Amino acid sequence: MPAMRSLLVRNPPNPWRKEVLSFEGELCDSPRVELTVYEDETREILSDNDSPDLGFRYSINPYRGCVHGCSYCYARPSHEYLGFGAGVDFERKIVIKRRAPELLREAFEKRGWQGELILFSGNTDCYQPLESKYELTRGCLQVCLEYRNPLHVITKSSLVERDADVLAALALLGSASVTVTVPFWDPSVARAIEPLVPTPQRRMETVRRLSERGIPVSVNIAPLIPGLSDRDIVPVLEAAQAAGAVSVAMIPLRLPGSVQAVFVERLRESFPLLAEKVLARVREMRGGKLNDPSFGARMQGDGPYIEAVRRLFEQSARRLGLSTREMGINDERPRRATGETTFLRPTDKGGQLRLF
Repeated sequence: MPAMRSLLVRNPPNPWRKEVLSFEGELCDSPRVELTVYEDETREILSDNDSPDLGFRYSINPYRGCVHGCSYCYARPSHEYLGFGAGVDFERKIVIKRRAPELLREAFEKRGWQGELILFSGNTDCYQPLESKYELTRGCLQVCLEYRNPLHVITKSSLVERDADVLAALALLGSASVTVTVPFWDPSVARAIEPLVPTPQRRMETVRRLSERGIPVSVNIAPLIPGLSDRDIVPVLEAAQAAGAVSVAMIPLRLPGSVQAVFVERLRESFPLLAEKVLARVREMRGGKLNDPSFGARMQGDGPYIEAVRRLFEQSARRLGLSTREMGINDERPRRATGETTFLRPTDKGGQLRLF
């Protein structure tokens, strides 16, 4: 795991707060930030999504904020709704949903639940380092196995290997798959942009280990950052194919809200000679801006540059025999041979199915 970088109090202005905290003097004199964990007393665990850009409806996020510290993370603005900042606060003030497995079981027992696929996670990484202590994701996976509910995991963390037993058991039913996100192949670039994530090579080892357990795995180049990760498309896809991945996907960089300030600052600090070239390419594929929030465009990008990159990606995937349809997310929920969903509520001691 990469060494912890020195974290200063640096957050873009929170648009939801009226008060502003500032520090006198040089930024280097600002206090360092310790990791703080808060508990969320939420009464529901399933998030219901209706975006036409996303191929899933329900997701689970056991954690809010993420220690991984990826500068491009689109989830950063969600921390501002809690009264925190989208910068270092997002990385060091983590909210946990301790009752997540219990709340998921309650959701599965509701009469209206029909066994729809659940995405882990739609926001922050469900296998960030705190998961090794709290095991909230594992608890939720075990509930899904108990009820045979279909799921798909998206993560950058090798910690997902710990739960290969649960995922493999669900995969036998056709009800579990995993996406491992690998936007870079150069570990030095990855360390600068996503500082506390395992190296790209270690993530590919995760792809191999999960695939060997019979778990379908996809590799996602997300985000595709012009001038930084476009050169890594071919080596990432070749490594994915060698590791046993069955499909690949690619999503161009998007910088909603305060993510823009965090990413641009980190980019200029880490790659001062490349920064303006990267930002110019982003504007080229985002209609002259650093972000285009409109449905249909925000996940695709537009213009000759991104079209050329997309052709390279698709041609490389075909050459390697990799599908470009990401498993689990856009598929219909898995079904048994009878045509019914794999979801099944446990029976009572006499074998009788519960009515409620």
